[in-house]
Amino acid sequence: MTTEIMLPIWKMGRTRLTNQLATITPESLSRRIHPDSNSIGWLLRHIAEVELLFAKNVFGRPLQVKLATVGPGIKDHGNFTDLGELKGLLDESGRELEAAILDQEDESWATEVTTREFGTITKAEALSRITTHTAWHAGQMAIIKKYAAAG
Repeated sequence: MTTEIMLPIWKMGRTRLTNQLATITPESLSRRIHPDSNSIGWLLRHIAEVELLFAKNVFGRPLQVKLATVGPGIKDHGNFTDLGELKGLLDESGRELEAAILDQEDESWATEVTTREFGTITKAEALSRITTHTAWHAGQMAIIKKYAAAG
């Protein structure tokens, strides 16, 4: 594996999120499929937080990450409604994760990292995990946008 290969793979996977951002409106942030499910605003915040956590905990970026969507008992209370703030946080998480990827030496992709959330995996596997995490939640947002009634 090389960083030259890994970066475009991550960027392509992240388009599942970034291609939707232009069609998300402030009004759509509170939309959800079910009263107990997560809203689009919450999902946007969650994606950014987890990308920042990966940049920090897996790839070693010196970041402070304020968590509001990660941890036991966390629920969506509909408080992520500032589209500008959410897009800003997603821009930051994208920049930080890209910088973290670019900081990797080609041979480091086989280096193992251990986290509480997913145990011991290689950095290449961790990049796959964050890519699919972002795409998974972006897919949830697409379903919400398509099927959830406007609030």
